[in-house]
This record gives sequence, C-alpha cells and structure tokens, in this order.
Amino acid sequence: MKRTERGFTLIEVVVTLALIGLLAAMAAPLTETVVRRGKEQDLKMALYQIRDAIDAYKRAADAGHIEKSVDSNGYPPNLRVLVEGVRDVRSAKGAKFYFLRRIPQDPLAPAHQKPEDAWGLRSYDSSVDNPREGEDVFDVYSHARGKGLNGIAYKDW
Repeated sequence: MKRTERGFTLIEVVVTLALIGLLAAMAAPLTETVVRRGKEQDLKMALYQIRDAIDAYKRAADAGHIEKSVDSNGYPPNLRVLVEGVRDVRSAKGAKFYFLRRIPQDPLAPAHQKPEDAWGLRSYDSSVDNPREGEDVFDVYSHARGKGLNGIAYKDW
C-alpha cells in the first residue's frame, strides 16, 4: 500500500498570496484615511477646548472677576494663564479661576514639541488673514501644513 501525501500546490500558494496582497493594498489607503480622520477630530476638539477657555477668561474679565488694566481688552496674556489660573478679585479668600486642566497638544504637531509652543497665537489687534502674536491671546491655530479631508487648510480651522 502506498501512502499519498496531500498538500498545496505551488500555484495555489501563489494565487492565495496574490489575493492577500491585493486585499492589503486596498486596505492601506483606507487605514491612512481613518488615522488622518482621527487626528483631525482630535485637532478640532483641542481647538474647541482652547477657544472655549479663552472665551471663558474674557467673560470673567468683563464681569470684573479678573483684574485687568485700563488698556487691556480682557483676553489672556498667554495660554499658560488658562492652566495656572488667575485670582478672583471678588473673592475674600483669594480663590482662583482655572480655565483648562492642561493645554491640549496639537495632534498634527511633532510629538516632542511642548503643547504651549505647538499652537499659533493670534492677538486681538491682528487680522484673520495675517495672524500675529501680541500682548494677548484672542485665538489659536495649528501650524500644521496641508489641508484637511474637508479641503480647508489646517491653519484656517
């Protein structure tokens, strides 16, 4: 009696590997899009958090809770103030207002960059088309180059 061995032929293995390669080639762009979409959602959320904190600081300054000079417009002098807090001038105990727990990282910035250095800052007296830093922080933007999946440049978000 002869024993016959069963296995795959070379043609079957090559066809199987070709199909797996084709599926992987189709999935790679989709994976890149999913990762990019996630980073863009993180960017949108970080911008929302910082802008919300800037607006809350301005509301507190306008309500008289934060000490400001006569020539000040009520916006924070830098992003670090939003985390470190400011003294409530109406509080007898010297309580502080905190607007952020931490400065969010720009997900499109290099990982080694400090969060407060990753953002572009726009002062109150600079234009939208030509944002410049100044004595206050009116808005923030990303330094990331390129456009988002929505076709708008990251710096314009």
